[in-house]
Amino acid sequence: MFSLADRLRSIQPSPTLALNARASALKAEGVDVINLAAGEPDFETPAWIQEAAIQAMKQGLTKYTAVDGIRPLKRAIQEKFRRDNDLEYTLDEITVANGGKQILFNAMMASLNHGDEVIIPAPYWVSYPDIVRMFEGVDVIVPCAEETGFKLTAEALRQAITKRTKWIILNSPSNPTGSVYSKEELKALADVLCHYPNIYILSDDIYENLIYDDAPFYNIVQVEPHLKNQTLILNGVSKSYSMTGWRIGYGAGPQTLIKAMNLIQSQSTSNACSIAQGAAVMAVSGPQEFLKEWRQIFAERRDATLKAFNQVPGLTCLKPEGAFYLYVNCEGVLGKKTPDGHMLKTDNQFCGYLLDAAKVTAVSGDAFGLSPYFRISYATSLELLEEACKRIHKAVSDLT
Repeated sequence: MFSLADRLRSIQPSPTLALNARASALKAEGVDVINLAAGEPDFETPAWIQEAAIQAMKQGLTKYTAVDGIRPLKRAIQEKFRRDNDLEYTLDEITVANGGKQILFNAMMASLNHGDEVIIPAPYWVSYPDIVRMFEGVDVIVPCAEETGFKLTAEALRQAITKRTKWIILNSPSNPTGSVYSKEELKALADVLCHYPNIYILSDDIYENLIYDDAPFYNIVQVEPHLKNQTLILNGVSKSYSMTGWRIGYGAGPQTLIKAMNLIQSQSTSNACSIAQGAAVMAVSGPQEFLKEWRQIFAERRDATLKAFNQVPGLTCLKPEGAFYLYVNCEGVLGKKTPDGHMLKTDNQFCGYLLDAAKVTAVSGDAFGLSPYFRISYATSLELLEEACKRIHKAVSDLT
C-alpha cells in the first residue's frame, strides 16, 4: 500500500468544490438542481479581455515567462495600486501567481515554522485554516458574532495575540458574509497591530470592486501606512472581471517576503499561464466602467434574495455590503423534523435537506467556522434566484 504524507491528515477537501461536484453529478443525471454554492460571477469575461488573450497568442506570448509575472502585468498592477488605493509598490514588491490561493499558499510556506500561530476571524474563507495547517502552523480561530457584523474587533484581536502569533488574515469584503470593514474599524485594528511589528498582516482584497451602495473600499495599509512593511495584499482578476478559470492572482508586500514566495513558486508551478497574464494586463489597466453596471446587477440580486430569505420562517440574514454572498442564520429551523421524520440538528444537515428536498445547493456554516448558518451565492440570474428561494421556502414550510 502506498504510504501518504502525515500532513494530509490536517487537510480537508474544499466543501464548495465538493458541493459543486455533487450538484454537477445530479445535473448530469437530469436532476434540476440550482447551484448556489459556487463562488464565481455568472457574467462572461469582458470581450476586450478575451481579445487581449487572442492577441497575446498571436504575438507569441506562449513561452515561459519570469516566475513572478511578465513586466507589463506587474506594471499594470503597480499602476492599479496607485490609481485605486493610493499605494506605491516597486516591481520587486509585486508577484503574480496561479490565482489568489497560490499567493496565500506561497506566503504561508515561505514564513511559517512549526507552531507559529495565524489569527483567522470566523466566518472565514474555507482554505485559510487548511493552508496554515499544511505548513505546521496553528490556526487561531476567533469567532466574530453576527452582532458585530461578523467582523473582528480590536479587543478580540488583542486577546488573540500571543508570543507565537505570526500572521493575522483580514478579508474585506468577506467571503462568506459580504461584510466590509469601515475605515474606522480598520484603524482600530491597526492601532493594536502597530504595537506588534513582528506580526504579518494578510489583507485579502479579492472582492475589492464588489462593494455596494456607493460605499468606499479601504484596506489596512491605506488606513495606516506604517503597517505597509508588514502587510501582504492579496488580490486578483477572478471575481472583479469574471475570470475565475484564468487563474491569475497577485500579491504586493515586503520585498523579502515576495522574493521568498517567488523562490517557492519557481520550484512548484513556475509562472502563471502566459496567455492569461496577457489578458490580465487588459483587465487591470483597461476599461473599468462596466464594473458599475455589474455592481448594480449584483445589488438588485442581493436585495431581492435578502428580502425573500427574511420572509422564510426560521431564517434571518444581515444585509451584506459587498461580495456576492448571503450568510443566512438558520438557527430557527434546527430542531425541526423533515417530512420523513429526521430531526435537523446542524446547519450541515439542513443544507443536505435543501439539496434533497429543494434541489438547491448551499454551503453550511461549519465549513466557514461559524454555525448555525449557511452561505448562498447570488452570482447567478435573478430568475434562478427567485426559483431557488421559492423552493427553499417550500422545503422549510414542510418542516414540523
